[in-house]
Amino acid sequence: MSSITIGIIGIVVLLLMFAFRVPVSISLFIVGTVGYSLIRDVDSGLVQLATTPYSTASSYSLSVIPLFILMGMILSYSNLGKDLYNAVDSWLGRIRGGLAMTTIGTSAIFSSISGSINATTATMAKVAIPEMRKYNYDLGMASASVAAGGTLGPLIPPSVIMIVYGVLTMEPIGQLLIAGIIPGIIQMVIFMLIIYIWARIRPSSAPVGEKKKFGEKISSISKVWPFFLLFVMTIGGLYFGLFTPTEAGAVGAFGSFVLALITRRLSWESLKKALSETTRLTAMIFLILMGADIFSQFLSISRIPSEITTFVGNVDLSPLTILILMLIVYFILGLFLEGIAILVLTMPIVYPLLEQLGFDGVWFGVIMILVINIGLMTPPLGISIYVISGIVKDIPIQRIFKAVMPMVLAVVLCIIILIIFPEIVTILPDLMRG
Repeated sequence: MSSITIGIIGIVVLLLMFAFRVPVSISLFIVGTVGYSLIRDVDSGLVQLATTPYSTASSYSLSVIPLFILMGMILSYSNLGKDLYNAVDSWLGRIRGGLAMTTIGTSAIFSSISGSINATTATMAKVAIPEMRKYNYDLGMASASVAAGGTLGPLIPPSVIMIVYGVLTMEPIGQLLIAGIIPGIIQMVIFMLIIYIWARIRPSSAPVGEKKKFGEKISSISKVWPFFLLFVMTIGGLYFGLFTPTEAGAVGAFGSFVLALITRRLSWESLKKALSETTRLTAMIFLILMGADIFSQFLSISRIPSEITTFVGNVDLSPLTILILMLIVYFILGLFLEGIAILVLTMPIVYPLLEQLGFDGVWFGVIMILVINIGLMTPPLGISIYVISGIVKDIPIQRIFKAVMPMVLAVVLCIIILIIFPEIVTILPDLMRG
């Protein structure tokens, strides 16, 4: 049996294991080790299994992951969600559809702090949907705004999936984190425009909220400004070269702890939960990356990446056409697989091809994450929708899926804009390089 055949069988087996809900890390370890052993020999496969996990986990670049996760968890367990929502609502609530826009704006801020799509979606579902229900908002619009807002997290730093992409591709992590800022803001604005148009077409779906006095607006900001300061200090320090990504993560984690103590938002129980969740998520991500390294080595010796790169190089298609085909594949995978699983499965094959086609790796990371995000709002996976449905049980899940379709189109529009104008993504990383 040829090495390419073994590689193809390995990919199929891996997808089947994913389909049967075998943990991603375990699937990668098994397929990578067995496949490597079949192509070389059992001793070589066992040597890879023994040495690769240590070399992966001891990588300095991975130290940024637990630090940013800890920062997010401390702030998440500081009960920041309600105050953030009230602060944004003070400024946007008076506009027709303002509460839904508030939900999207708050989700953008909260997801950038927590780094977790599920945590953001769950928090906003608990905070925002009851508020919109009180003002007789259409529940479809309410659910759609929560689902859409949660997808902004992977774009706006600090994004764990961006860090994982950087580790897998060796793209500069600092530049990747900064690259998502402008696209994240653009995506947020498009979501808000969708809400505004929706509210204008169907005024009954989004009543006008209460007008807040200027003093109330300022007062609402006073409760959350320390956390904005922390975000600006961490990401600003990273952008201006004052910190490495790991140092930025350390500053963020320590700063979030100090702020939570000063503002008396962090109880002992909350701190224990934050540390526990940080440990769990870090262990999960590290195990996935260890397995991904083994699987990547298996694919490398199977010669599948090099054969695909050679084949595509001989195909008479433009780079843009090939890019669109790749994004279609990512869209299909996003319907069935979680984002990190997609990265570890595809990057050993796609990234060499990407380099040959001449695309910027940082730019592609942003585009790819946007495409994967569509799967968070569409069946059959639709994780964000299931989270909302689990919290607000009286809204039929079919209604949520239907209501979120305009938001899916908004993501597609953002992808098209970034393909036509790649400078939107690369301008900040280019300034960092300069």
